[in-house]
Order: sequence, then C-alpha cells, then structure tokens
Amino acid sequence: MVNDTDLQYLRRCVELAEEAVSTGDEPFGSVLVDADGEVLAEDRNRVAGGDSTRHPEFELARWAAEHLEPDRRAIATVYTSGEHCPMCAAAHGWVGLGRIVYAASSEQLVRWLDEMGVAPAPVRPLPIREVVPDAVVDGPAPELEQEIRLLHRRCHLGE
Repeated sequence: MVNDTDLQYLRRCVELAEEAVSTGDEPFGSVLVDADGEVLAEDRNRVAGGDSTRHPEFELARWAAEHLEPDRRAIATVYTSGEHCPMCAAAHGWVGLGRIVYAASSEQLVRWLDEMGVAPAPVRPLPIREVVPDAVVDGPAPELEQEIRLLHRRCHLGE
C-alpha cells in the first residue's frame, strides 16, 4: 500500500516529471531514499537527447551501484512517477535495490497512450514482478493518477 510518507516522495517524482516535460522530455521522475528517509539521489527522464536508456530509474540504479554498499541498497526505496519499464526493473534487480513505489502503472500508461494515438513503445510493458519476481512493489497511487495522466497529455499532445 502507498502511505502518506510515500505520497510525499511521489509528489517530488511528479515535480521532476513536470521538469522533464518543461525541458521537452517525457514525464518521468524518480527519487532514491534510504531507510532513514533521506533522499540520496533523484533524476528525471533525459531521453530527448536521443539515448532512450536515460530513464531516471536506470540512472538511480547506476548511482546506487557506485555509491552504496549492497546492504544499504537492499533497504533503500525507489519512488517513481511511472512503473519501471523492463530495462529499469532489470537494472533495479541486478543492483539489488529494495522497495519500488510508483504513482502510475505501466498498464495505465499503455491505456493513456493508446487513447492519445501514441505508437506503442519498442519494448513490451511488463509489470516489474515479471522481470524481478521477488521485488517489493507498491502502486499505483490513485491520488496522483490525474496529474500523471495530464503530464502525458501535455508531453504527447501539447495540451
């Protein structure tokens, strides 16, 4: 379940997603938080430059691998505006990060993009647990659904 503390970090993810859209990128933002609630790192989508692997979840996994011992990674939480794609879920699993909390699911995103007439992604949208079976995952957060949906409309339709 997504609780009030989770919503605080997810709201920061939405702010980062808004920043991404404002710079011409897709609306995704993520925050890495340690077991004590300290924000360790955050990032937003950066795929507009042509590198489609520049997802914030992937960047946070790389950051964690370089800066945290495995035991600290395992108890850290990744908060993100959208459920990890298979690439990001795999990076999360390989690095050994802990819990994932997302605001909007891949299923929701696929439905929204289809409604907008946006072509499907080149990678199949799988739930995180299909990629990392033992992952601890919570989401979506209904409180943020409309905000996330509107960011995608703004990104893809210019609304």
